Amino acid sequence: MAQLFGERVRAMRLAQGLSQVEFGEKCGFYQTYLSRVERGQANPTLNAMEVIANALGVTVFDMFDAMRSASTEPETA
Repeated sequence: MAQLFGERVRAMRLAQGLSQVEFGEKCGFYQTYLSRVERGQANPTLNAMEVIANALGVTVFDMFDAMRSASTEPETA
């Protein structure tokens, strides 16, 4: 789940044209922490997930819905 969450965060951040540093400033987290989140190497708390989602302009529920959709899509090879 951490990996899926991180992938979704990275995709949404990049879609908004934000660097990790800019995004970190926007949500109040260090860039190094956000890097670990995006790589699935950190397990953010629900509170941290909410802050990250809000900084991306969505809700935590939107993030979970996007993760669920991504995990059920068939792989293309």
